[in-house]
Order: sequence, then structure tokens, then C-alpha cells
Amino acid sequence: MTLGLVAALAGLALLDSTSIGTLFIPIWLMLTPGRLRLPRFGVYLGTIVVFYFAVGVLIVLGASQVIDHLDGKIALWIQLVIGVFLFVISFRFDSKKKLDTGKWQNRINASTPALAGVAVLAGVVELATMLPYLGAIGMMSAADLGPAQIGLLLGGYCLVMILPAVLLLGGRLALRGRIEPFLNRISAWFAEKGAGATGWILGIAGFLVARDAVARLFFL
Repeated sequence: MTLGLVAALAGLALLDSTSIGTLFIPIWLMLTPGRLRLPRFGVYLGTIVVFYFAVGVLIVLGASQVIDHLDGKIALWIQLVIGVFLFVISFRFDSKKKLDTGKWQNRINASTPALAGVAVLAGVVELATMLPYLGAIGMMSAADLGPAQIGLLLGGYCLVMILPAVLLLGGRLALRGRIEPFLNRISAWFAEKGAGATGWILGIAGFLVARDAVARLFFL
């Protein structure tokens, strides 16, 4: 495990922290009228972390079976192709297209058990676009790490994914209503620019994944 790998994974995790499930649903929970209910917030974020960690473990197990039958350089070339692919498809996202966020905002007013279901649903919906996470898993699998190291990195990755939401929650508790205009601006920006932001996220993720592969193929 190298510092460069950890830094790249942290960068990818921060990109993943800006999705609907990891940031914007938590923001909408903070903006729900009435007293902020921390148990609901904890159930939601805890469910998201467990879901992504479980999915990551399953994907790593599958990827390990494949990589065990490949030469190390072949695995890195596959990682490079994945990175280039992420970068290329990032240009397909329309920055002028508005996102429909109303359905998610309506669902978060349900009971606490139902809110856990919303977290799982958000994770399932985002499986098709969790490409930074898939790129991170590919980097871990190609790095010849032990099971304990991969588990530690996966757990750390999932915690970094919810870090911005936790920091905003701290601000909401400390500043109360004074932070609401800021949260409303973030929510409005996401509805207006979310599609374009997704393109930027995929492009940066593709660069990080490809850069790691190039570094290990030609310079290490």
C-alpha cells in the first residue's frame, strides 16, 4: 500500500461524496421543517455506508477471481482502459439538463425504517453511475493487497464518502438556521447543474484511475 494509492482513493471517495445518496439527500434531511432528528440522519448515513461497503466487498471478491488469472501488467492495462473510458464518457453529460429531485425529496419524509429503504434505493439507483467507486476497487484489486488491507481501504473509502455530509451536519447543529440559506443554495445548484457536475466527476475519476495505471506501468 503506497501513499500515492491512498491519496488517489481519497480523491475518488471525495468525488463519490457529491452524489444524490451521499450528499444531497442528507442536505434535504437537514432542511426538513421542524427539529433536526439525529437518529434518522444516523440511520440514513449508516445504511449508505453499509450498503456501499457490502457492494464493494462483493465486487472485490469477483474482481480478485479474475485478476488472479491475469498477469499483473494485463490487470494494469485493464485499469488504464477503464480510466480512459470514464474520462471519455464524461463528455456525454449535458451541463444544461436539470435533474428531477422532487421524488427524492418526497421520500425522505417517511418513517425511519422507510428512510433506511430510501438509502438502499439511492445506492441501487446509483450503481450504474458509481464509476469512481468501481475505479477505486479496480485500483485496489490491481495493487496486490491483502484482504485486511482491502477491507480497511474500503471502509475508509465509504467513511470519506459521507464526510462532507457529516461536516455539514455539524454546521447545521452549530449554526442552526443561519446555515440554511447556504444549504438551500447547494440544493438549488444541484438541481440546476447536477448533470454537468456528474460529467466533471467522471472525468476527474477517469484521470485519477488512468494516472495510477500509467504510473505503475511505466514509472514504478
